Amino acid sequence: MDSLTQAALGAAVGVATLGRRTAVWKAAAWGALWGTLPDLDAFIDHGDPVRNMTLHRGDSHALFWLTLLAPALGALAARVHGEWGRWRRWWLAAWLCLVTHPLLDWMTVYGTQLLRPFTDTPYGVGSVFIIDPLYTVPLLLGVGAAVVCRSRGLGLNALALGLSTAYLGWSAAAQGHVRAVAEAELARRGVVATQLLVTPTPFNTVLWRVVAVTPDAYHEGFRSLLDEGAGMHFDRFERGAGLESPLAGVWAADRMRWFTRGVYALSPVGDEARITDLRMGQEPHYSFSFAVARHDGQRWLPLDVPASRGGRPADLKPALQWLWRRLQGEPLPPPR
Repeated sequence: MDSLTQAALGAAVGVATLGRRTAVWKAAAWGALWGTLPDLDAFIDHGDPVRNMTLHRGDSHALFWLTLLAPALGALAARVHGEWGRWRRWWLAAWLCLVTHPLLDWMTVYGTQLLRPFTDTPYGVGSVFIIDPLYTVPLLLGVGAAVVCRSRGLGLNALALGLSTAYLGWSAAAQGHVRAVAEAELARRGVVATQLLVTPTPFNTVLWRVVAVTPDAYHEGFRSLLDEGAGMHFDRFERGAGLESPLAGVWAADRMRWFTRGVYALSPVGDEARITDLRMGQEPHYSFSFAVARHDGQRWLPLDVPASRGGRPADLKPALQWLWRRLQGEPLPPPR
């Protein structure tokens, strides 16, 4: 999730854990700091854009390492404020603020390597968008009430945490509903998907994007919870299957195949071979696309350093207009 949301969650968790044991502002400030701490890995340059993408949310988001770090951070806060007698409670607050960060990231589609060092598998439920005001705003209001009203606001902070957590549950239920609708429609069309992605469109959990991946193509469709009828429309796009064999063994391509869990497309653009993560964005606008090989006239040769190839940015105003109208159930084609 975005940094503001993680700070708000950390602050709310810190206030809820420490309660009346310390000043509310202290709990909120340390909670916000600890809640954003794992994302400092975004400032680490691993040498190329593919490594930077696939190592983000790695060790810094691992529950094991964060659990080991929590006692030191809790002890630091207790020592700074002269509250050593409560250091175990500070320890608990630090641990909860740290581990709720990757657990919230797990609800997005990006891929969070929660179980390092035991496995580097990237996990992602994909039921919430990286920015969702309906999740974040209650947390901000709850923390604000606690800071302003002090002990009288602790109940409102707890209520905000409960509402935000319930919203995550709602998102998973809505995702399951849309998945069932998509599976039924794909079966009716005779499309056998090797991977099926169901994720919300920006800022909401009402309009959902569905990507069904087959060996040679991917099918993109949208479903609003306000749509009438049980059907869905899908558009079919070529997936660049002819590049699979030439790019086999190219490290950057293999790495993206693994990280995207098979939800990717390959394409030749000029003398470049590119791999695009189909999970984030929508056709033809995607957040992550990389040139991984170059054709020398006879064969594809791996690039020494993969290059980021950002897609054509969407025109914001018409995109938001389409999003709002399509969310309400209007059967509009997506902007291309």
